[in-house]
Parts: sequence; C-alpha cells; structure tokens
Amino acid sequence: MKQNDSKHILQTINLNIKHLFHEQVSNWELARVNFAGLATVKSKSFSFGDVEVKVQFNPGRIISSGAKTDAKSIAARPCFLCAAKRPQEQTAIDFGDYEILVNPFPIFPDHFTIPRKEHVPQQILPYFADMLQLAVAMDDYLVFYNGPQCGASAPDHMHFQAGTKDFLPLVNDYKRLKRTHTDLLSDNGKTQVYRLKNYLRTAYVIESVDLESAKLAFENLYAQFSSSPLSAINATEPMLNIVCTYENDHWTVFVIPRKAFRPLQYTAPENEQLLISPATVEMCGVLITPMEAHFERITKNDIESIFEQVSI
Repeated sequence: MKQNDSKHILQTINLNIKHLFHEQVSNWELARVNFAGLATVKSKSFSFGDVEVKVQFNPGRIISSGAKTDAKSIAARPCFLCAAKRPQEQTAIDFGDYEILVNPFPIFPDHFTIPRKEHVPQQILPYFADMLQLAVAMDDYLVFYNGPQCGASAPDHMHFQAGTKDFLPLVNDYKRLKRTHTDLLSDNGKTQVYRLKNYLRTAYVIESVDLESAKLAFENLYAQFSSSPLSAINATEPMLNIVCTYENDHWTVFVIPRKAFRPLQYTAPENEQLLISPATVEMCGVLITPMEAHFERITKNDIESIFEQVSI
C-alpha cells in the first residue's frame, strides 16, 4: 500500500471515530448524561517529588469500581461486550476482528471500548500486535489494556480501551523525565526497552519503529513476568496493565506489572474504606473513586500504600 493511501485510510478511520463519538453523545441518553457529568467531576493532586498523582471523584464509575469479577458472578450476567447483548442505542465502527464503541461510563473526555467480535477471554499475548495496529489507526488517542485480574470489568471478553491522549500522567511524565528517571535495559537499533525508576510503581517502556521487533520485546518481558515468583498464583497470565501510543512513526508502550488486584483499603471497615480498584488509569497516575467521602478522605500515605500493595 502506498504511503499516501495508508495515511488517507488512517485519516478516514479517525474521522469515523470522531463522528461515532459525537453521534453517540448526542443521541444516546446514557452516554450524553455521563459524558456531560465529567464537567462536574472533582479532582485533586498530590505531589511526590518530581511527579504528581491525581485523585478523581467520579460517581459514574461505581459500576466498574464495584464490579464483581469472580467466575460465579461473570457466569451469572450477560456479556455486555457481545454485540447481541449491548444496548440498542450503542453503535459501532468495524475494525477487522474488533469493533470500536463509545464507553458510556467514561473517565476520559473521549473514551472508547474495543472488544473482539468473538467472545474469548481477556488475554494479551495472542493480541499484542493488534494493540499496536489499533494505536496506529487511533493515533489521536492512546490505547490501553486491563489484565483479567488488573481492573478489567469484563475478563471473560477480550477487549482494549482507548482515550484522550494527554490524560494519563505517566505518558506525559515519561516524556519529561526520561533522561533522569529511566534505565536503558536493551537496544537493538529498532527497539529500546527502559525501566522507570523512582516513580512509586514499576513500569517498563518499549519504544520501537518496527512492529515485529516491538512484539518480540514485549514477549521477552512477558516471559520474565511469567517466571517471576511474584506472579499471581493460578493467574491466566502475568498481572499487567499496558498503554500504547503511536506518534512520529513509532510506538511507545508502557508495561506495568502487578502483584495484587485490589488494596486492603478496598475492603476496609466503612470509616477507613477507599473504594479504589486499580486498573490502567490508576496505575498511570489518576486514582478514581466513585464515593465522595473516600475522595475527601484519601491521603498521600494512602496513595503510597495502594501502589506499594498492587505494584511489583
């Protein structure tokens, strides 16, 4: 395919996505109300030296934050990502083996869910290249993945999400702190792998101009996480959150390994509870709680404790 043809196709996809978003927010009452509600979301920041962590009170996220993801609960409910079970008002853009949907329970100003058409379990290794291709097609956004034990509210149905590119602090922090807060682990000319340091939680970064080389770098990290004694017992895959962006003809992939699903604060007594269920957004620096009292209660020490419990 000629470069000009490829650019035209990508421009068309991005235009179609923007049209889908505006159509859904205009005509789907649930999406309209919840996206409008983002304007009144409360937010505050905590400083940790060179980085900040944001906390957001977003009552619309109670469905996700409070989701039961055990096997029994999953089996008892219809899959809301399967086409036959979605709301009638929810429309989609076809993208090969996937469909691009507007997420009606948003965190980002623009927020999408991207399920596979077939009902298969949430797993990243067979579909990592798909994530890279989605990032190219949706280069106005970032694409992310919640592992089945790392914040995915539908671990029974493989899906990605996408959102506003400059929303997650980790993505912006990396650009600002790369020289001072990273160690270079490998460089083959096409792909570099870094590890963030002094950042409250562990994160690896893959930068690449080549899809196959990026895929191999990820597979190497995945193998290391799989063999780690800190890997979750009986997990279907290593506990991971992943973010991918595509800019200036190269990918930047953030891989965040985990050791726990939720912190102790999630099930603490009512007067101490913090209903925060860390997924990619939280691990990238925006902690979401659907409870206003918890938003008011959270402290800097709580944030450090939550990251220490869930991050390797």
